Amino acid sequence: MSDALLNIDPSSNPVTVVPDTTASASRRTVPSVPSESGTEATHPAPVGESRRITTSGDIEVSTYLEIAKEKTGEQPQPQQTDIPTEQEAVAIIDFGSQYSMLIARRVRECHVYCEILPHDVSKERLAALMPRGIILSGGPASVYAPGAPLAPAHIYESKLPILGICYGMQLLAHQLGGQVAPADHHEYGHSVLNVSTIGSPLFANLPASLPVWMSHGDHILSMPPGFSALAYTENSPVAAMGNGTGIYGLQFHPEVAHTPDGINILRNFLYKVCGCKGNWTPGNFIADTTRRIREEVKNGRAICALSGGVDSAVAATLIHRAIGDQLVCIFVNNGLLRRDEAERTLNTFRRNIKMNVVYVDATDRFLECLKGVTDPETKRHRVGEEFIHVFEQEAANLGQVAFLAQGTLYPDVIESSASDQKASARIKTHHNVGGLPARMTLKLLEPLRHLFKDEVRQVGLALGLPEDMIWRQPFPGPGLSIRIIGEVTRDRLDVLRAADWVVMNEVKKAKLYRQLWQSFAVLTDVKSVGVMGDYRTYGHMVAIRAVVSEDAMTADWARLPYELLARISNRIVNEVPGVNRVVFDITSKPPSTIEWE
Repeated sequence: MSDALLNIDPSSNPVTVVPDTTASASRRTVPSVPSESGTEATHPAPVGESRRITTSGDIEVSTYLEIAKEKTGEQPQPQQTDIPTEQEAVAIIDFGSQYSMLIARRVRECHVYCEILPHDVSKERLAALMPRGIILSGGPASVYAPGAPLAPAHIYESKLPILGICYGMQLLAHQLGGQVAPADHHEYGHSVLNVSTIGSPLFANLPASLPVWMSHGDHILSMPPGFSALAYTENSPVAAMGNGTGIYGLQFHPEVAHTPDGINILRNFLYKVCGCKGNWTPGNFIADTTRRIREEVKNGRAICALSGGVDSAVAATLIHRAIGDQLVCIFVNNGLLRRDEAERTLNTFRRNIKMNVVYVDATDRFLECLKGVTDPETKRHRVGEEFIHVFEQEAANLGQVAFLAQGTLYPDVIESSASDQKASARIKTHHNVGGLPARMTLKLLEPLRHLFKDEVRQVGLALGLPEDMIWRQPFPGPGLSIRIIGEVTRDRLDVLRAADWVVMNEVKKAKLYRQLWQSFAVLTDVKSVGVMGDYRTYGHMVAIRAVVSEDAMTADWARLPYELLARISNRIVNEVPGVNRVVFDITSKPPSTIEWE
């Protein structure tokens, strides 16, 4: 394993996570800051805040939500989820920055819909979004380097407002007649931006000087014709520029928390330059999505696999609101769930959502298919394939079904697709969108396909789902199989369930559950010597993983109070037979993923 391990020792204290004493807790973290000129740099956050570092990885997906009937051997294709004509939208053109997702989140926080598109997006695909404006992301390349990604001509010909960020600003200069060159003095870190042009809508209602975060090695040597400098820093005479017709460039990063007024700059671009009004709200999303589901499904029937996670719960509730009893949910107990989870999940759905839920206990089947398997990807595929087999059998009893509902989220799609965004490499197979038998023929209903996790929770609250369901921590589709390093057996599952129960119980008692993105135990494949009573032991080593994150695209290890860690360690070694050592994982994502497998 590449994760760093810290033996729990209450003799010193880490930075602590303050217990949540309110009804809801913020999970906002400080993002690491990109170096858009050749490298991606990370910088420490203030004490008590997260050091977020970006990559792709383990987003919760409800479970393996595919089905079907073996007919033509085709893989199910997502149904078109074009936004309606009245919906405002902005296109984010990705030039290879791993921080494009962060820009998208900031735009969504301004209640404006957006999508991330590849840098070579076609004119037709861009037009289908009907954007009010375009944002050019950062990127690791230099615009003058051979093979550097460029914006297609149709973006400039669209006459839409454009905001270039870092590499995006340099791209504007390079492609519109200016000149970009290596800077004598690189800028990485905090800087003070001085607004030099009064009246620019981009800096409306902002102070004349404001802190920003720079991360670049190139600079604008000469601006394109018609452009003027709007702001400068000590090392960047042109830190912001505009041409008076809606095209702007920013050398700094407004999307990161290190630029405190960055969200206001983005809001000014969206509202004052693009003319957006901010109608991307949970209520409008629910109304529009239920309407589109009714139009798509008509009199057909749909099935949905429930996992107990917020994604599948919100997706099922949204679809149920649209088509009622035309939806049937199936809950498969794969034997890889946490203690009492099957019972709690089933009761919650039947009592709160009042849906028709079919329950299947397939524990024996899943454990049989995992016998002798130690490779993580093989585990994922085996669990996915067996789920399909079970799901097919149950679905066949329902008669004619035309649609399969999934709780796929926007990060699921991006992380699992190597070609969807050309600059993004696939980190692992995701449970909703990959790794399944290529024989599915049902049409997919994916009402959450373009939402981030926090947006899903807001939609769930607007739908009236109970808070304990909405704030449930993410749980991977393959369940505990990927939290057991090595072979999955009944005995090892019992050990992990008992240890995980202690972790969850203590975290909740400390009122930290909502502050943590995930907190769980991992049963490692390491055994070590210990002393318990008058006897030497040779027992399991359990690792504790607790992270803070906004969307799991990046994550930082949580600075849990040492008193809490001591209680967890003491309880596990005393209450869980066969365990004599507990360690704490202190690795951020990247370089590690949140899950160990």
